[in-house]
Amino acid sequence: MTTVLSVRQRRPSLAQSVWLLGLTQIIGYGSLYYCFAILAGNMALSLQWPVSWAFAAFSLALLAGAVIAPLVGRRIDRYGAARVMAIGSIAAAGSLLLTAWAPDPVIFVLGLTAMQLASTLVLYDAAFAHLVEVSGSAAPRMITYLTLIAGFASTIFWPLTSALKTEFTWREILVIFAAMNLVFCFPIHLWLAQAGKHEMRVTSAEASTTATAREWRPLPEHLQPRALLLVSWGFAFSGFLLSAILAQMVPLLGAMGIGSASVMVAALFGPSQVLIRFVNMVLGSERYPMAVTLLVAVLLPLAALLLAGSAPLMIGAVLFALLLGFSSGLKSIVQGTLPLALFGATGYAARLGKMASARLVLAAVAPFVLAYLLEVLGPSPALAILALVGLAGLISFIAVARLEHRS
Repeated sequence: MTTVLSVRQRRPSLAQSVWLLGLTQIIGYGSLYYCFAILAGNMALSLQWPVSWAFAAFSLALLAGAVIAPLVGRRIDRYGAARVMAIGSIAAAGSLLLTAWAPDPVIFVLGLTAMQLASTLVLYDAAFAHLVEVSGSAAPRMITYLTLIAGFASTIFWPLTSALKTEFTWREILVIFAAMNLVFCFPIHLWLAQAGKHEMRVTSAEASTTATAREWRPLPEHLQPRALLLVSWGFAFSGFLLSAILAQMVPLLGAMGIGSASVMVAALFGPSQVLIRFVNMVLGSERYPMAVTLLVAVLLPLAALLLAGSAPLMIGAVLFALLLGFSSGLKSIVQGTLPLALFGATGYAARLGKMASARLVLAAVAPFVLAYLLEVLGPSPALAILALVGLAGLISFIAVARLEHRS
């Protein structure tokens, strides 16, 4: 933090912005999202709840975030992403402290809800909007860099939270995470807010990446409402499949007969996300994102069908985890770059907010749908149904591609 505060009077460079945003995204996702899976059992025990109730409360909190996402997007467009993120860092810390203090289940649910409301102010959509504001046509590559750094959030915070559990209660851990949001994220976002739109210092290497992005032409205005609807539901259907599997990945692999190796196979997911983002960066992240989006929409249902058809073979489970990681890693990128390519930078954050609303609603209910399908139908039929939902996302993106081709 000393480094940040000592240079507050200087405008940040684009490279500094990406690295610092990457740090805040790791802390944000780790403290507001990933830590819950590790702490849910302890939370439920102290509240005298079944663990399923804790996850139900978390899903309700996610739904609350979905409701306000469009409003947050409009505020980001109006006031600037970094200013909103600075406020969000304070809100994140406050919500974590409220949850840590919660003396009863009602306050606990309010605290979880506040955490997910705060997350809409500080996580990917807000960070992407800041990069679009300050980097202009270099934004696609900067978004790729950011997701590459932030991809380590689960890799860092799952073991970190598990280690802290051996020394602290879940309430004390949330207090530690609140302090991280105040000590690191708040001053970083405050410093980034000093950069005006398109005023960051861009190096020659960064400038060389912008030529292709300048060639992107938004869709004609009369096609944009239909395209926005299709893109929103394309990401929502694909996200439903991904969220359902990630919420129960280890138990799902166990139900498919993978046995004690389930944890080891699931551990391949995180590194594969980072690997594919690095490959995408090397091959040229400034290329038009529609082809990558279609690839994501194909890989997600393919991964589900592969596991359903190959279990209990280990090779099938490994390929499933790798394909799931590849598609998740690329999906995080194209959720930021495809709307920029199709609709342009004007109103970018508001569009991301609208898209996030549909995506978060389906993501919130997905774990419960999968749990029900597993109980009623069994794992292979459940995966087949998830694949059908994923294919609905592919159909949506194909329709967008046809609109684009026609224009």
